[in-house]
Amino acid sequence: MEEKNLVPEAKEKEVVSKNFIEVEIDKDLAEGVYSHVQTRFPPEPNGYLHIGHAKSILLNYGLAKKYQGKFNLRFDDTNPTKEKTEFVESIIEDVKWLGADFEDRLFFASNYFEQMYECAVFLIKKGKAFVCDLSAEEIREYRGDFNRPGKESPYRNRSIEENLKLFTEMKEGKYQDGEKVLRAKIDMASPNINMRDPVIYRVARMSHHNTGDAWCIYPMYDFAHPIEDAIENITHSICTLEFEDHRPLYDWVVQECEFKHPPRQIEFAKLYLTNVVTGKRYIKKLVEDGIVDGWDDPRLVSIAALRRRGYTPESIRMFVELVGVAKGNSSVDYAMLEYCIREDLKLKKPRMMAILDPIKLVIDNYPEDVMEELEIPNNLENEELGSRKVPFGRELYIEREDFMEEPPKKYFRLFPGNEVRLMGGYFVTCTGFEKDEQGKVTVVHCTYDPETKSGSGFTGRKVKGTIHWVAAKTAKVVEARLYENIVDEEKGKLNEDGSLNLNPNSLTVVPECLVEPALFAAKPYDSFQFMRNGYFCVDCKDSTEEKPVFNRIVSLKSSFKLPKA
Repeated sequence: MEEKNLVPEAKEKEVVSKNFIEVEIDKDLAEGVYSHVQTRFPPEPNGYLHIGHAKSILLNYGLAKKYQGKFNLRFDDTNPTKEKTEFVESIIEDVKWLGADFEDRLFFASNYFEQMYECAVFLIKKGKAFVCDLSAEEIREYRGDFNRPGKESPYRNRSIEENLKLFTEMKEGKYQDGEKVLRAKIDMASPNINMRDPVIYRVARMSHHNTGDAWCIYPMYDFAHPIEDAIENITHSICTLEFEDHRPLYDWVVQECEFKHPPRQIEFAKLYLTNVVTGKRYIKKLVEDGIVDGWDDPRLVSIAALRRRGYTPESIRMFVELVGVAKGNSSVDYAMLEYCIREDLKLKKPRMMAILDPIKLVIDNYPEDVMEELEIPNNLENEELGSRKVPFGRELYIEREDFMEEPPKKYFRLFPGNEVRLMGGYFVTCTGFEKDEQGKVTVVHCTYDPETKSGSGFTGRKVKGTIHWVAAKTAKVVEARLYENIVDEEKGKLNEDGSLNLNPNSLTVVPECLVEPALFAAKPYDSFQFMRNGYFCVDCKDSTEEKPVFNRIVSLKSSFKLPKA
């Protein structure tokens, strides 16, 4: 009796448990620091988003939703060197696909360039910023390191009037790239190197994807980011741990620029997946070398690649929830991500018949001129998916591994003299086989028992094996692509020289996979379970009406198990 009473209490605790960020938000709201919650996802448009970004997107959106707040999508596009409209468009598509609804709140840091410039002028007038003529190398040398304090720039004590004049001339294009920078005047002896008079503006004669050639000076990320948050009334700036040492500078900027409602930065641990490639420079090289066919190649873990491979938003959300929110970095097994897509698809998708490595099966006593339609359930675990009609005839194709001339013990499929059930059809008994000149089996012969049709109520005897098939007359040819991790998991991610240790078997193409007719009409992103072979999705890039292409999302089985609570 006592045990039963404990269960509801345990469930109640599980429902009200909060991660450390939610605890901090609760505290801020209770103390009146903020009256509402507003979060944002602030990507730099210099590449495609990956699974780690998905965690940040869903965390920020989830917090806003939980507290009935607002969620913004804002591009931190302050560095035009690597930014492209292509990346902007892909990021918008990814965020929408994940279900993070930013409504009409799509913003660009570049839209705030004028306000950022005014903030810089304001700091100069306060004596908190100065124009410096040191080169980038000299600035690094003057900055010092963790063992020695920095040395003040000889230009640090320029007058406010001179700094205003020089900064205006920087904006007007009178100086070359790197000739002058604007630096914050903070503390060259600070133990935090980020606070040692950091550069906040630089001359950069580059065309911007959003503002064109309107500006020849651009703000640095650490200066621009807190201003963007403050302008948008962000309450909680949720970011990853590498920005923890930047938080004092973040706070300094919003304080010295005198924003009335300064946002608060809170850091959480990044999501690391074992043996996957997320680094932009690595992916760029894979693309340039033709090893992958783009940023959305299904062997990658960019969000676009996962979507193309057949992952669902629901599976990504499940994965992020299982990973949780932590303060310390750790790695997650890629198998957990695969577990999530299996869990999401197993009750949703029909189980179809497809043959990847075909061998012909001839039922010698079945009429040659007869084709019938068999009623087959779409998913035995979910009756709501109903059933479908599948053509059946004298000649079929089965998987080559479903026949063995000399089987080992406990092999319950076809071999001479053995009887199995054809899925949704009849019992058949193997009577013989044919081989080609190389000794390879080309045709398996059998006879069927017409009394044993599925659904007929036959109870005369039982068989231990059931195999799937497609009818030879109506089979359709598609291409199947079987994926493995692009990294060689046994040898590790990197070689000694720092290059990627690639798996030569990361992609296997099956050019002539035979499928039942219903699969030929599938559209891009449609997904199915191919019996015994895994879950497959129609490729959105290479599939055509004449030759559909199916990507294997994930195999059916894994050794991965969720840890016990």
